[in-house]
Amino acid sequence: MLRTLAIRDFVIVDILELEFSSGFSVLTGETGAGKSILIDALSLALGGRGDASMVRESAAKADISAEFSINDTVSVWLENNDFSDPDQQLILRRTIDNAGRSKAWINGITATAAQLRELGDLLVDIHGQHAHQSLLKSEAQRALLDMQGGLETQVIEVANLYKAWRSLSKQREEFETNAKSVLQERERLEWQVGELDKLQIKPGEWENITQEHSRLAHAASLLDGAQEAAALISESEHPVLSQLSAIQQKLLKLLDYDAALKPVTDALESACIHLQETTYALNDYLSRTELDPARLREVESRVESIHSTARRFHVVPENLHEEFAVLSGQLLQLSNASDIDALKAEQEKAHQRYIKTAQKLSSARQKVATELSAAVTAAMQDLSMSGGSFAVSLVPVEAAAYGLEQIEFLVAGHAGVQARPLAKVASGGELARISLAISVITSCATATPTLIFDEVDSGIGGGVAEVVGRLLKRLGQDRQVLCVTHLPQVASQANQHFQVSKMNLDGKTISSISPLDSKQRVEEIARMLGGIEITATTRKHARELLAS
Repeated sequence: MLRTLAIRDFVIVDILELEFSSGFSVLTGETGAGKSILIDALSLALGGRGDASMVRESAAKADISAEFSINDTVSVWLENNDFSDPDQQLILRRTIDNAGRSKAWINGITATAAQLRELGDLLVDIHGQHAHQSLLKSEAQRALLDMQGGLETQVIEVANLYKAWRSLSKQREEFETNAKSVLQERERLEWQVGELDKLQIKPGEWENITQEHSRLAHAASLLDGAQEAAALISESEHPVLSQLSAIQQKLLKLLDYDAALKPVTDALESACIHLQETTYALNDYLSRTELDPARLREVESRVESIHSTARRFHVVPENLHEEFAVLSGQLLQLSNASDIDALKAEQEKAHQRYIKTAQKLSSARQKVATELSAAVTAAMQDLSMSGGSFAVSLVPVEAAAYGLEQIEFLVAGHAGVQARPLAKVASGGELARISLAISVITSCATATPTLIFDEVDSGIGGGVAEVVGRLLKRLGQDRQVLCVTHLPQVASQANQHFQVSKMNLDGKTISSISPLDSKQRVEEIARMLGGIEITATTRKHARELLAS
């Protein structure tokens, strides 16, 4: 439920703070006073579109804050999206500066307009003054019926299955149209994959085999170098190891005279040990290394095969394995796509899945249509359309993303009159009353705690207006209802009454909204009844309306 709304520098409002209660509340005022500004401001706080034109002239930015009470559904959303508050409060805030830049917060935490809209759908349901015009469109009628029955999930599933089916159909049609080019591409891929398959290259093979080739190609040089090094260290006429050992022995004898030579003798001892280990390592290397012309030729042949294949495929040798994987995937995809029989079979399966799900949606729509038809027909009797009827017709159409039928609202304004499409109803008053009945009935099906009706009662008057007021008041017993109205019969039924007025301050037009007490309500209802000149008779009539 909406508890407070604070508006600053919005259109022609400078500063405004309002508190709202539960039940049925109305906003009234003279034409042009800005009755719908409050709705526009609240829509902005709920994530609606905004631009620089909404900022009051000469102001830097418009600032709107709305505080709501929280129910379980909203609490879960806040927790799941990390906006929950320990005090269980909910404050939405939105600003727009005079350059059109927008910022949003939920409980003081930065949010996106999309998050505001998602949360707003759980908080408020707004029925605009042009709602009856949107109901003339078949798309809006279908959306309303699906919302009334809670069928949105089924509608999405049907749309997804339709998309999958049509995609396969298009794929088959393209294949049949371009069969020759598809076959040529498949043959090219088969040859390329076959060439790479014969090569059987493995990940990392190129690096390993080039290292082996380098070693085999220089085997003679490696052997000569290792043998010469081993000889110089331990096997020549004057081996290095023997010379170092002799030097070490000589210096060891001098240690008795000067201990400062100790680090030198230790270093020589370490050097001798390292040289001895080097000798062992060289001998081991020589025992394992030999000239292998046959293996060298084998490796050279493999290197050449890999290198020449890489040139043909315009890739570096180390990427040949990846190229094989990519081309194999393309061939598999094309093979599946070019199997016309398999394609047709898959297309038919997709079609049957769509039809089965769409038929379930049709059955659910038919049930909701019957219930909605009866409810709106009953409401029409109270709205001075005695004998009139309303019916939701499901017109079969070719398979589409939205299902197997188009939705059409049919109306008979009086008994004995043939029902016609809502779009062809001649009377604007009838259209407004039917639209209002539909709005109220569909609102009863939603769990949204706050409902707002922005001049949806336009085009009606007299006794019908009183019925509409009672209808909205009855709706306000279960949830919070706000209504912008120009009808005194509707305003008189409200539990809370706000008056919107406009004044000129320092050459600038300012709009203000204030709650009315009992005496002020009489004056406002009298103004709505009698216009500019309020008489004792109009005041009496106003009191009678308020008392009824």
